[in-house]
Amino acid sequence: MAGGDGVAAQVPAGSDQAGAGAAPPRTRFLRQFELVERMRAYDPSLDENLVNRAYVYATAKHGSQKRHSGDPYFAHPIEVAGILTEYRLDAATIVAGLLHDTIEDTEATRDEIEAKFGGEIADLVEGVTKLSQLEIQSEESKQAQNLQKFILAMSRDVRVLIVKLADRLHNMRTLAHVPNSAKRRRIAMETLEIYGPLARRIGMEKMAREIESLAFHEAFPDAEAAINARLEQLRIEKGANVAIIIQTIMEVFEFAGIDARVFGREKQPYSIWRKLQRKSIEFSDLADVYAFRVIVNNPDDCYRALGLIHQTWRCVPDQLEDYISNPKPNGYRSIHTVVIGPGNVRVEIQIRTEEMDQIAENGVAAHWRYKNESYGFDAELAASVGLDAREATRSLLEIAEHGGDANEFLEHAKLEMYQDHVFAFTPKGALIPLPQGATPLDFAYAVHSSIGDRCAGVKINGVERPLRTVLRNGDVVEIIVGEKVGPVPGFEALTKTGRAKSAQRRLQRQAKRDEFAKLGRDLVAHALHRYGHDLAETALLHAAQHLGKEDEEELFIAVGEGSIKASAVAVAAFPGLEEKVRKDQGRKPMEREKAKLYVKGGELTPGVALHFAECCSPIPGDRIIGVQIQGKGVVVHTIDCEQLAPLEDDESVTWVDLAWTPTALHRTLATGRLIATVENKRGVLAELCRIIAENEGDILNLRLAKRTIDFFDMIFDIEVADAKHLTNILAAMRTSKSVKEVERVKG
Repeated sequence: MAGGDGVAAQVPAGSDQAGAGAAPPRTRFLRQFELVERMRAYDPSLDENLVNRAYVYATAKHGSQKRHSGDPYFAHPIEVAGILTEYRLDAATIVAGLLHDTIEDTEATRDEIEAKFGGEIADLVEGVTKLSQLEIQSEESKQAQNLQKFILAMSRDVRVLIVKLADRLHNMRTLAHVPNSAKRRRIAMETLEIYGPLARRIGMEKMAREIESLAFHEAFPDAEAAINARLEQLRIEKGANVAIIIQTIMEVFEFAGIDARVFGREKQPYSIWRKLQRKSIEFSDLADVYAFRVIVNNPDDCYRALGLIHQTWRCVPDQLEDYISNPKPNGYRSIHTVVIGPGNVRVEIQIRTEEMDQIAENGVAAHWRYKNESYGFDAELAASVGLDAREATRSLLEIAEHGGDANEFLEHAKLEMYQDHVFAFTPKGALIPLPQGATPLDFAYAVHSSIGDRCAGVKINGVERPLRTVLRNGDVVEIIVGEKVGPVPGFEALTKTGRAKSAQRRLQRQAKRDEFAKLGRDLVAHALHRYGHDLAETALLHAAQHLGKEDEEELFIAVGEGSIKASAVAVAAFPGLEEKVRKDQGRKPMEREKAKLYVKGGELTPGVALHFAECCSPIPGDRIIGVQIQGKGVVVHTIDCEQLAPLEDDESVTWVDLAWTPTALHRTLATGRLIATVENKRGVLAELCRIIAENEGDILNLRLAKRTIDFFDMIFDIEVADAKHLTNILAAMRTSKSVKEVERVKG
């Protein structure tokens, strides 16, 4: 069920789970008039009738349904609506909260909701509903699909995300009533990995803290208990010093004439646990177990307050972060500094205005206000303070649109959501926030996906640097853009953000498709040629569809990958042909001593002896040339044979233009030699023999040349139709992950 994410259950009254004499509701939920009064307090344009109708409709539709707690099910959507009023959201969002489970859990339909409440509300309810309607077997795949749909939905209307977050928050508050412990932990882990980071992504820090704390308690109770024990010890040891810090700050500010509110907070156990994980540090090294927030009247006072604090206590070098000058992508603005306080206690101090504090706590939800005789989201104001809801999720949307399997998407999206920031600049001064450890390739994709796709190099602060360079705060980064679109070699080690990794993997997949398509086309052309047909004159769409592929390109890719044989394509294109391609078509092994049957040339002297050179081992299809040496006849070489260079200035040598006869090209089989360096692991030989067989080659001889712990060289003598056939086999072998390199051997 939606309410759902697994914490709500549709239990008819009188069932075993509800109990014939179910206990009375354990939660006091908002009454209809209380909900309206809350909304009227901040929205003078409220349509009370709309809210009242939605309240009655939700309670009627959910009827006698029960939750695991024994409460009536309609208590859940009412409490979700109540959570949304705490963030002062508009009537459409509140009503969507009331109705968010009706389509999934009752007989209500989207059309009915649109008729009763309008298209805007119907869209919101449907958007939330779709996030829960998944039928994926794997829980990890389900989570990935859920997040992917989530991102696509919230990119259209951020209110869908906010309603879903409120839904998840109430479910986490009542999670203890779910009887299955494994299910509780799964819900808690999903909350930590997806919903908490998404709430933080749009700046809703207050909501993120609560849902993460509730989830951490369920998912990692032992870790939470251990951290709480350490915090209790710190309270005993450092508590007096904390009180001194607050008193000292207030006295210093009062003397300087700065009006301020100062209060301390203890870092949450989950936040501590994340930092211990992420930074691999000890508990004693944490600088912000104790943090103090200083709230002043205006930005000027923020900087005055910072100066006074640094004059009072020693600051910790490299721990000053100015998010007023450089806001985070979710609109967060504040100044952070770490100082050594009384008793040698390291403390973090955050300095901000009241408005900044509201945005820091509520994020995008802080920008709902009454404007132009209506109440709703003020997009202009949000953008002016650095929060564009769509921009905040743009990188996640790009990852969702790049494709790839669900688990790969989940990996990239999680990378994108957990970020400590570094700030770099374009040459024109545009600020680009990136995660710590980001590289120029991450920067390129943050600027625009097309720049990342064509990134060829980088200049950092005017100096050309390698793409592996880690960016630092304040770097001016100029991306050198090339003409070619394609993956950067070794991109996995050159990228930090999920956005860049996802885009590069997309390019890698496309490059592989192109490579397989080219290989497949060559193999099909070769197979058709052996049957006496030409690829350019053959329509393959019908053959492709007969073999289960949409078009010729997909067919060529399948042949290149090895899932369809080239000979099968020929048979599908020309019904009646048998799936045999060589010896039953009249081809016979080439007899090298009968060179006159296979080579022709207009300048050949009648009766002259012809020999194939052993230094380059020409086979039909190679470009060839003859070298006539007095008393030895004509020796046939490949045109690129290394032995030809010393003969260029020899006046006793006559050069003869040669070509292959039709007999050589269409009636013979030649022997080509390949040497492959492969991984030293079980199954490699079988894999290579399979590749050669699938590409219609016959192995005449095989031997091992050199062997080490990791690699060994294998020499194959392969019977092929011509040089093109041998090249296709070589290309197919190169697609194997087990093959480090493979080349043709001549001589």
